[in-house]
Amino acid sequence: MSDLQQNILRARILVVDDNATNVVLLTKLLEAEGYVHVDGVTDSREVLAKHEADPYDLILLDIRMPHMDGYEIMASLKSAAGGVMPPVMVLTAQADMETKIKALGAGAQDFLHKPFDRVEALTRIHNMIEVQVLHKQIRRQNEELEQKVQERTQELEDTRLDVVRRLGRAAEYKDNETGMHVVRMSKIAELLGKAMGMSKEDSKLLLHASPMHDIGKIGIADAVLLKPGKLDEDEWEVMKTHTLIGAEILGDHPSPLMHMARQVALSHHEKWDGSGYPKGLVGEDIPLVGRVTAVADVFDALTSERPYKKGWPIGEAVQYIKDQAGSHFDPDVVEQFCEHIDEIIDIRKTHSDTFEIES
Repeated sequence: MSDLQQNILRARILVVDDNATNVVLLTKLLEAEGYVHVDGVTDSREVLAKHEADPYDLILLDIRMPHMDGYEIMASLKSAAGGVMPPVMVLTAQADMETKIKALGAGAQDFLHKPFDRVEALTRIHNMIEVQVLHKQIRRQNEELEQKVQERTQELEDTRLDVVRRLGRAAEYKDNETGMHVVRMSKIAELLGKAMGMSKEDSKLLLHASPMHDIGKIGIADAVLLKPGKLDEDEWEVMKTHTLIGAEILGDHPSPLMHMARQVALSHHEKWDGSGYPKGLVGEDIPLVGRVTAVADVFDALTSERPYKKGWPIGEAVQYIKDQAGSHFDPDVVEQFCEHIDEIIDIRKTHSDTFEIES
């Protein structure tokens, strides 16, 4: 016996008729044919609950019944299933066209006329169940295929994001022993982005885009980048070009992630009062992602230890951020920073430089 035939015989069938003799007759006939899941009811009010408890692959349904007739049952099944009914074969002694049209309009797919012929009944039932079984197989295959596509898409997305994160850390490794700065500041940026009204999707995008804020440092000579003392005027001009180099590296890729990363690289050193670089943007002309990243980046940089400096105490760093509201930083972002400072401190503790780098 083929797998298809086995699945057909395992189909769940419900016989609904107020005449107990008809129910017994059809039930026995189907069981003798090899069907193993055949139920029968004479009270039409039981149909919906039984189907919802364990859906049937075919319902053999009488039309004229007390309590609820066949049309009412089909209407209740359709309503409960959001418009998608199980296959229904109408059992009826009426052969007039009006009954057929009404039944078809209610959702019936075939008819079995009383008194029914054994061979015709089994053939029609078999054909309807075969279609249902094949339909379920195709739907299951489509679901499995969709799941595989989603899994593969997620794998590609995870790989892409991992490359992005590591790219963002590449520049940090030149002047930060562990690179954990980009982990902390990106999580702080995500938190502040949400607090500033960014959608869940966009704030998550910022989490992945902000690690690339300083990617342009790759293009800065070590003599400038790693100079232990203060940079002179010419060296500072060179250092400032890392924003433009970063934008050039990230390019004009159409993906939302790369577009946001380019925005962050270009704008995270702009200042609210227009004294920042590279464009000297003022206020809300600075992209929100840049304004948010600026606060996250400066706070974590201040509180992090470097070979050339000790980390500031949290309280002093918070006060500095407050003092710079309206000049360096967007005052609204600073306000949200202060309101969420406990969460930000938790991020610093969780991802301190003594922890291993997240993959």
